[in-house]
Amino acid sequence: MQTQEKADHRSYTAAEKGAAASDASETTSVFAALVAEEDGHDIKYRTLSWQKATLLLFGEYVCLAILALPWSFSVLGWVVGLIVQIGIGLITWYTSYVLWQYQMRHPECRDICDIAARLFPRWSRLAYEATAVMLLLNNIFVIGFHVFTGAKILNTLDDSKMCNVVFQVVSAIIGVIVSLPRTLNHVSLMSVVSASCMGIAILLSLVYVGIEPHPGTGYGKNGTYPGLGEVRTAAGIPGGGVSFVDGVNAMLNITFLWIGQILYPSFIAEMREPRDFPKALAALTLLEMILFTIVSVVGYHYLGQYATAPMMGSLANTKYKKSAFAFVLVPTVVIGAIYSNVAAKYVYNRILGPNSRHTYTHTVVGWGTWVGIVVAIWAIGFVLGNVIPSMGDFLSIMSGAFDSFFGFFFWAVAYYHLNRGKLFSSASKTAQSIFNVFIFGIGLFMLGPGLYTSIKAIILDYAGPTRKPFSCTPVAI
Repeated sequence: MQTQEKADHRSYTAAEKGAAASDASETTSVFAALVAEEDGHDIKYRTLSWQKATLLLFGEYVCLAILALPWSFSVLGWVVGLIVQIGIGLITWYTSYVLWQYQMRHPECRDICDIAARLFPRWSRLAYEATAVMLLLNNIFVIGFHVFTGAKILNTLDDSKMCNVVFQVVSAIIGVIVSLPRTLNHVSLMSVVSASCMGIAILLSLVYVGIEPHPGTGYGKNGTYPGLGEVRTAAGIPGGGVSFVDGVNAMLNITFLWIGQILYPSFIAEMREPRDFPKALAALTLLEMILFTIVSVVGYHYLGQYATAPMMGSLANTKYKKSAFAFVLVPTVVIGAIYSNVAAKYVYNRILGPNSRHTYTHTVVGWGTWVGIVVAIWAIGFVLGNVIPSMGDFLSIMSGAFDSFFGFFFWAVAYYHLNRGKLFSSASKTAQSIFNVFIFGIGLFMLGPGLYTSIKAIILDYAGPTRKPFSCTPVAI
């Protein structure tokens, strides 16, 4: 009883209190009761259909980082690159399904922090608060990445010598405006435009690398074509060898593309019918498998060792670069808004409470608090976007520090809770249990060597000629 009380440190509604003790077979009626509780509210949260949840997922995943895949393949080669890409994709689908099963067992969970408190009942308060810190850091890092990317896009499109910090300010202001809607239902509508624009950017990039006679420039002092020789690809690790830091960072970049479970509990909590989430998950996984494979294969084939992150940076024709990169601006701010919404909602609920009248009605206090939180989150993201020198470093440090927990550790533990007492009851259960030990091991690798290589890469970047914090130096591709 003491353990249960510790896990219930948050304030719950009547339906949620019932949900905490309900059997899995009763969760459908519990979710229906939670939706019914919002009747008569000005602001309704549990309104997402599975189709809109799919759009949110598309909006989250169809992003600029996809265009870093050819660079990862230039480090890993065809075989290792495809194994990592497909393998992590299948593991992500499996762990996401386990996440959904666990949340269906615990409908009272509103976000990843609630999930953590349930996963570790002996230390529920510590797990909740530690996960809250990771949630905020992860989401604000993502926002910082998008502030940096927005400035990079504007810098590329603009031929003037305007200070890069000004572009970052503009990027942050746009992000704040787009982040003002309070429900994910509204954000899902923006995700349609976001994914469409990013799809155009990806298509243009693939067409351009195919029609150009040769790449423009890659990385390194001899990176300008033909300084690195004719374009070549490698089945295994490319000739000349790959450093441990570069190899792990390339794998982390691929992993970052797949891991997004930190937002899933928040998405599921705002669905009308959470039991339909696997439909959205299946649609997302199919899209990712197709899109990621096409981009990595076509991009690496035409760019080889000249591939950059993002790959339009390797284009020789400036007009091609600008026309492809211009379409990335919309997904840059919309994806930032998705992460901002989840982070801001957590902070808002801690300040005013999830069941206060300000949460469900239009009040000056409610909206004033919401706007203040959103501005603060983007302001911190603006600072981060100015102090970390490269896009690759952003991706790698987030994968090492956060994806180990939100992509692997949590769901191996969730599997244990869901199957406790029958982990080895059959050949199938035994195989799944061993597989979850393997998943936990991947998390350990990402948290240890993965985080080490990310930090090492940042140190190496700062040791060389790189962008300094709050520098006016152009960051155009």
